[in-house]
Amino acid sequence: METNERIKEMVKQKYSEIALQDKEINASSCCGSGGCSTEVYNIMSEEYDALKGYSSDADLGLGCGLPTNFAKIKKGDTVVDLGSGAGNDCFVARAETGETGKVVGIDFTDAMIEKARKNTEKLGYNNVEFRQGDIEKIPMTANVADVVVSNCVMNLVPDKPKAFSEVYRILKSNGHFSISDIVLVGELPEKIKNAAEMYAGCVASAIQKDDYLQIIQDAGFKNILLQKEKPIIIPDDILRNYLNEEEISQYKNSETRIFSITVYAEKGSNCCTPNSDCC
Repeated sequence: METNERIKEMVKQKYSEIALQDKEINASSCCGSGGCSTEVYNIMSEEYDALKGYSSDADLGLGCGLPTNFAKIKKGDTVVDLGSGAGNDCFVARAETGETGKVVGIDFTDAMIEKARKNTEKLGYNNVEFRQGDIEKIPMTANVADVVVSNCVMNLVPDKPKAFSEVYRILKSNGHFSISDIVLVGELPEKIKNAAEMYAGCVASAIQKDDYLQIIQDAGFKNILLQKEKPIIIPDDILRNYLNEEEISQYKNSETRIFSITVYAEKGSNCCTPNSDCC
């Protein structure tokens, strides 16, 4: 079993490589991690083209949902995007929050931060910024965000309970999040779970759907809602990088399923937390 630090270093290395690739390579692979598919459809990513604020230069095809589309962002909101990549979700969020709001992107990878900042400069936005940081220790003070979004990133974090406790910490009283991610029902074959590329590709790192939702509840969030759920099918030509034909057949005939979910939850009022005397 890899240590948390080794996992983080592997993810950082993989996503530094991805930052230098174009969207076509990323979108035809498993969450951009390599092992390109000859299938013509994208495995996980969804089309952003119709969303206001979309920037093709910032779209690396790495997501597994459209969290900003579900995030109930209002004019003037402060929005934080965890795992912001080249900035695509930040720019869509900026279109919702407007010039009076603020958008902060947090990413673990220096190459992604550099790319996002260049995109911001080209777009001329003065209320979008990017910070290098670890989602297990978000570089922001408490109670600053109205909305947190994240797209196919949280399951790359080794300590998911810590990550969601950090989301809770930075949200304002009555703030909320909308997060898209990959979850499982059933067990993946060991050869997939042990593949670094499939970990960085958001599959091997996925946990059970019920466990994922329980972590959110244990972090203190209320009104948890599945906003969207769709099955993810990994094409045979990617599976062949890890499994032989018999193993592929066994996997496809098993009850294991991979899902992209978009989940919403609210922090609730700070006045009603334990040890509070203001209620």
